[in-house]
Amino acid sequence: MAKTPAVPASEDAAAEATASGASGKGRATPSRAEQEAARKRPLVADTKEAKARARADLAQQREKARLGMASGDERFLPVRDKGPQRRFVRDFVDSGWHLGEAVMPAMVLVIVATFIPLPAIQYYSFIALWIFILFVIGDMIITSIRVKKAARDKFGADRIEKGLGWYAAMRTIQMRFMRLPKPQVKRGQHPA
Repeated sequence: MAKTPAVPASEDAAAEATASGASGKGRATPSRAEQEAARKRPLVADTKEAKARARADLAQQREKARLGMASGDERFLPVRDKGPQRRFVRDFVDSGWHLGEAVMPAMVLVIVATFIPLPAIQYYSFIALWIFILFVIGDMIITSIRVKKAARDKFGADRIEKGLGWYAAMRTIQMRFMRLPKPQVKRGQHPA
């Protein structure tokens, strides 16, 4: 019995393809250097389009966060504004009128009064501003006490977060349209 040499299957397929008239892939096999060069890409895309796209994505994320924070969405609020107790305090403060909202306009009036060449008007405008600031501080203290009492009644004395009174006092001296998160209640609409 004579042994016939074993021909690998791939050679048989190649021989049949050449016999039938079909020739290979139609181009030379690229060298290793050519293949590596084709695969090389920069680690960081440094194109103008990529930078513009990244800038646009960042601007869109910031706008979404700004709108979310303005609307009071908990996901976008900073840590100091998160939680049901802080929301309660914001609603409590936003539901009323406070003297602190008029501090900035009062200061502008005093600045205008200093341009009047009469020393008496300048002097008394400063005195009036300081008296007004004392009333604002009193309003802040009273609001702080009222907020802490209301929060104690609503959430329980043992579950009250620290700093609610200060948080309320600082919110009272901001003009309503400048507050962030934006007020969610109308004036006179007290929180439940």
